[in-house]
Amino acid sequence: MAASRLVHAVRQLPALLGIALLCVAVYAVQREFRHLQLADIGRAIQAIPPRPLVLAFGCTVLSYAILTLYDRLGTIYAGHRVAYRQAALASFCACALSHNLGFAAVSGAAVRYRLYSHWGMTPIEVGKTIAFCSLTFGLGAMVLGGSILLAMPDALPYVGDHVPRPVLLAAGALLLAVVALYVGLAALLGAVRVRGHRIALPHPSMAVVQIGLAVADVAAAATILWILLPPAPGLGWLLFVGIYLAAYSAGLAANLPGGLGVFDTAVLFGLHPFLPAPRIIAAIAVFRLYYYVIPLFLAGTLFAANEMLLRRTWAAGTASAPRWSEPDFAAAAASSAVALSGVLLLGLGLLAPNAALETPVHQIGEFVPSLIGAGLVVMAFGLIRRVNLAWSGALVLLVAAIGFILGEGERLWPVGVLLLAILVLAPFRGCFYRHARLLSGPFDRTSALSLLALAACGVALAGFRVRVHAIPRNAFWEVVLSSSVSWTLRASLALVVILALGAVWLLLRPGRVRWRPFDVEARLRLLMLGTTPPDRADGLVFGEAERAAVSFRRVGKLLVALGDPVGAESDKISAIWRLRDLARQEGRDPAFWRTGPALLKVYNDLGLTALPLGPKGLPVPEGSIAARASREYLVCVAERDYPALSEMMARSARRGGETGPSW
Repeated sequence: MAASRLVHAVRQLPALLGIALLCVAVYAVQREFRHLQLADIGRAIQAIPPRPLVLAFGCTVLSYAILTLYDRLGTIYAGHRVAYRQAALASFCACALSHNLGFAAVSGAAVRYRLYSHWGMTPIEVGKTIAFCSLTFGLGAMVLGGSILLAMPDALPYVGDHVPRPVLLAAGALLLAVVALYVGLAALLGAVRVRGHRIALPHPSMAVVQIGLAVADVAAAATILWILLPPAPGLGWLLFVGIYLAAYSAGLAANLPGGLGVFDTAVLFGLHPFLPAPRIIAAIAVFRLYYYVIPLFLAGTLFAANEMLLRRTWAAGTASAPRWSEPDFAAAAASSAVALSGVLLLGLGLLAPNAALETPVHQIGEFVPSLIGAGLVVMAFGLIRRVNLAWSGALVLLVAAIGFILGEGERLWPVGVLLLAILVLAPFRGCFYRHARLLSGPFDRTSALSLLALAACGVALAGFRVRVHAIPRNAFWEVVLSSSVSWTLRASLALVVILALGAVWLLLRPGRVRWRPFDVEARLRLLMLGTTPPDRADGLVFGEAERAAVSFRRVGKLLVALGDPVGAESDKISAIWRLRDLARQEGRDPAFWRTGPALLKVYNDLGLTALPLGPKGLPVPEGSIAARASREYLVCVAERDYPALSEMMARSARRGGETGPSW
C-alpha cells in the first residue's frame, strides 16, 4: 500500500513542479514589476513598426515549415514514407496543439497517431516518427545552447554572474559532445540497446540533416521574438537566443499550457537589463499571437476539415469507420482554453489598478475573479482526465467570471477571451465521459467532508472579502503576498483557499475504481456482453455505464487486460480508462494483450505503445512481414515494461505449448 502511494506521489511531481514554477513566476512579476500599467503595454504594442511585424510573421511561417520536415524525415526513418502534404498536415496540427498545451509528448502524439494510422502506418512506425520528431528539437537546442555557452558564457544575464566560467564552458562542451556522440553512434553502430530493447538509429547523413533542421527551427522561432524587440545596446542575436532557450526550457519543465507565465517571466527577467518591461511584454504578446494562437486556430480548422472528409469517406463506404469517434483535438483544445482562462483571471489585476470603489462589483475588485481563476485551473486538470463534472463546472465558472467583469464595466477585452473559451468547450460534452468521485459510487465520508469543507471555506472567503475590499489589486494571492496585511490574515486566507481547492479536486477527481472478482457471475456477465470468458482471470472492470467490460490478470507489477473491452461501443473507452486507473490505484503499470486495431488510438492517448503480435500471441520483430500482417497487439509502457513482458510471455508460451502464453 505504501509503495503504491509512493508511486502515485512520484507521478504527480511534474504537475506539482509546474504549479510551483508558476507560483514563483507570479510572485517574481508581482514583486519586481507591480507598477506596470496595461496602457503602457498597449502603447508599446502600437509602437511596433509594420516591418518587424511582417518579418516576424514570415519567420513564424518558416519555423512551422521546418517543423513539417521533421515529420517528413521521421516517416522516412520509420520506413513508411508518406506524401509531403500528409506529413505537413500532421506536423502542423500536432505542433500547434502541443505548443499550446505544453504536454507535447501526449497531445502531439495523439494527433499524429490519428492521422498517420489512417494513412496506413503501423503503431510501431508512428511511434518511431514521434520519437524522431521529439529528439530532433532537443538536438537543435543542445547545439545552439552549447555554442552560446562556449562563445559567450559571461554575457548571459544572471547565469554569467553567478556560475563560474569553467562550469559554463564545461556545460557547453558537454552539450556539443552529446550531439557528436549521437552522430558517432549512428555511423559506427547503427543501433543501441535501451533496457534490452533495440533502437535503430538513423543513417549518419540523415542524423546530420536532422541536426541542421533542428538548429534552423530553433533559430527561426527565437528570431520571431528577436525581430519584435526594439534595438538595444549590448543585446546581440546570439545572446538573445541563449535567453530564449533558457526561457523555453523553463516553460517545458513547468508542463503548463504553452509554458504560460513561466516562459514569459523568464524572458522578462532575461531582457530586463536591456529593455523596459512594457516593450518586452508587448513583443511577447505578439510572439504568442503569431507562434501559438493563430497556428492553433488554423490547425484546429484543418484538423476538423480532415475529420469531415474522413467521415464522408466512411459514410460512402470506401473505408471502414473506427469504433471510436471522440474528437481528441477538440477535447485537448477545450482543456487548454479553460486553463488559459483561469490564468487570465488569476492575473487580471496584475497590470492595472482597480477602478474607484463604487458599486458592489467594484468593491469586490479582483478578489472573486481570482478565486474563479484558481477554480478554472483545477477544472482544467479534471478536463484533461475527461471528467464530465469538470465540463459543467468550467462552464458555470466561465459564465460567473463574465458576469463579474461586465459588472465592473471597464476592461471588457477579457470577456471576449472567456466567451471564446465557452465556444471551444460547450459543444464537446461527449468528450468528457468519466464520472467524478461525487457522482460515482456511494456517497462516502470523503465526499461528505469535502462538501462540508467547501461550504465552510465559502463562508470564510465571504468574510475575507469584506476585510480586503479596500486593498488595491486585491486578488487573493496578492493579499497573501502583501506586506501591508497582517501575517495572520495572509496565512488564514492562504489556508482557506488551499483547503477549498483541495475539496473541489476531491469532489471532481474520477471515482475510485471497483472491480468484480472473476467468479461465476462475472463469467455470465461476459457471456451476456457477447464474448467467451477466458479460462483464467483475476477480475473484471466495467465501463462507467457498466455496458462494457474487460477481464484482467495481475502479473508481477503489471495489470494485464486480456484483450479489448467487450460490450457497448460507447462504454469501451471508459472501461480502458478505468482499468488504467485501477492499475495506478494498485501501484502497477497497465498493459493490454491481444488488442485489435480499432482502439489503438485510445491506448496511445494513455501513453502506451502498441507492439504487433504473431499468431500465438507473442511479439514479432518490428518491420517484419509478420508485424505488417498482424491484427493483434500488445499495448504497454514499452520503454519500462516490454523487456519483462516479452520474457514472461516467452516462458508462459513454453509452458502453454501451441496455445501461446497462458499468463
